[in-house]
Amino acid sequence: MKLSAGILLFKKFDEGLAFFLVHPGGPFFARKDAGFWTIPKGELFTNEKPLDAAIREFNEEIGFTPEGEFIELDAITQKGGKKVLCWAIEGDFDISNLVSNTFEIEWPPKSGKKKSYPEVDKAIWANYEEAILLINERQISFLDQLILKLSSSQI
Repeated sequence: MKLSAGILLFKKFDEGLAFFLVHPGGPFFARKDAGFWTIPKGELFTNEKPLDAAIREFNEEIGFTPEGEFIELDAITQKGGKKVLCWAIEGDFDISNLVSNTFEIEWPPKSGKKKSYPEVDKAIWANYEEAILLINERQISFLDQLILKLSSSQI
């Protein structure tokens, strides 16, 4: 089973919470929107601690390192079988400062041509109603868990 770790960055405002979501870059996701947004996340290196991986991946995909009190959320398993570990943290990030690392693939397939794409091609701050329409449906659990923890003062 593949294992990923990620960060759900959030901020509070008068009307509630805003969640930081990213859209995956590259040709496979170019025309895909609703249901394909995600938390910044990625696979762990061998012997890497999951929270360390989540922070590293956030920095690689966004160009920003979140710091502070991390709130551990329950893991989810996506439809493809990947298990995703997640920590939430309150913070702010100006999406105009997004700087993502890149990956290289052969595109178009079997063309022999390599092209480079950003891992993340755009980011947004979304309220709950917007976020549940955009995010991978299994990751809605992260939003719900965070809201529950914040409302019940478990943190």
